[in-house]
Amino acid sequence: MTDLRLDRREFLKGCCATAAIGAAGPSMLFSQEAAAANAYDTVVLVFLRGGMDGLNLVPPISGNDRGYYEEARPSLNIAASGAYGALPLTLAGGGATGFGLHPSATGLKTLWDAGKLAIVQACGMPTVVTRSHFDAQLYLDLGTPGAQGGGTGWMTRAWATQAGITGNENMPMLAVASRQPANLLGATQSLAMPSPTDFALNSGAWQWQQYRSGMPAGTKGVNETLAALWAGQTGVELAGQRADSALRVIGSQPYTSTLPAGWPTTTFARQLWTIAQSVRFNLGLRFATLDLGGWDTHDGQGTAGSGYHYYQNKIVELSEALTAFYNELNGTGDMGRVTVIVQSEFGRRVRQNGSGGTDHGYGNQMLVLGGPVNGRKLYGQWLGLSPETLSPYFGDVPATTDYRRVFSEILIRRLGNNKLGTVFPGYAGYAPLGIVQGTDIAPQYTAGLDVPAVARLPENPQPAYGSSLTESSRALRAAARDRETWYHRLLAALGLV
Repeated sequence: MTDLRLDRREFLKGCCATAAIGAAGPSMLFSQEAAAANAYDTVVLVFLRGGMDGLNLVPPISGNDRGYYEEARPSLNIAASGAYGALPLTLAGGGATGFGLHPSATGLKTLWDAGKLAIVQACGMPTVVTRSHFDAQLYLDLGTPGAQGGGTGWMTRAWATQAGITGNENMPMLAVASRQPANLLGATQSLAMPSPTDFALNSGAWQWQQYRSGMPAGTKGVNETLAALWAGQTGVELAGQRADSALRVIGSQPYTSTLPAGWPTTTFARQLWTIAQSVRFNLGLRFATLDLGGWDTHDGQGTAGSGYHYYQNKIVELSEALTAFYNELNGTGDMGRVTVIVQSEFGRRVRQNGSGGTDHGYGNQMLVLGGPVNGRKLYGQWLGLSPETLSPYFGDVPATTDYRRVFSEILIRRLGNNKLGTVFPGYAGYAPLGIVQGTDIAPQYTAGLDVPAVARLPENPQPAYGSSLTESSRALRAAARDRETWYHRLLAALGLV
């Protein structure tokens, strides 16, 4: 048995490191030393927690689907025209798509018209069906639909297999959050911070925090003292060195909490402003992730128009912030290497419920926007909203496009990473949809890293079209045969046959 002993100096080092971790958060430990950044692309994932109602974000405005939509949502449908009508989505050549954007998504409509917004319809997890927020979100964050417990998120594995890594990137992965999200699970180079201006060791008395002008010569504050203490090679000291490095990297950048003119002042917009600054500072950022919650609209969802409409307000928040983010980076010439993905765990039911809301569904809209996006186009396979079409899918919009197909295209074409077998274990059959510009590389489906085994849960796959009808027919025939057999046995027992 090893007898672990610490002298007073080692004990103080450990206490200081622990204090630093508590002050700035555990994820900050893993940013590396400053280094010159090379040209690179940045992928920004916006996750709409709660199950965003894509059918009201991108509603049908003409054709048979419009009639089915109005019948299923008599008080929740977005009008096809008028003062509070949907904003029609047209193709680059002016042709109609039959769909529109929620009238509050004016910023997104501008990006669509500029050819910088693409919409993937009926996107999701075709291989697994769940109505649980927790399971669906974890499947997506881990990149392993139907399996949990792998120990690493898909972004973590994407960075681990990224070509051109030097090992000296300042901040390759960033979560603008108070804690590390599951898509960065297991990352040793990720940073999680809700706000860069709060990312500092600044607790305690002001005059003790660091050396400032006017203080006696030779005076050291907490920050300088900790940097001097973390000079060894023990685990605690190495963690402390990385903590200090992360603090210095962020502290040396001209981050500001003052939003540019014209930006909305929501928390979500401020988080995007942090990412925009991080992109512009050339810190080596490849993956950034943030959440916008509040989309679980089981009741009081609202539509568009005057008065209180919860869903309308969420669309405004999303649209205005994304537009400000795009315009900011486009103005500095940085948007050409930024791709934004907007995803939710699942869509909502086609038919509204009795509480003026919508319940958990399956397939949903995914948004992709940015400089390299081939926008002003609807992608994916849309099967329609007729009851006959939806019936085999339990009355929901099916997931006809695997979300991993979209992510894989962005990895391959924008980041040059074709290690799909590692990033998305079990996924195969990738083919580009053409959503983003870039060079295609043949995908590799064999894992090149040690991907931890995942606990595979009982699968509940989305049924193939018509299969539920077939099963229902079989069940009805079997029940009829059972009734007929029972009837003949009864007659026999009564001596009537």
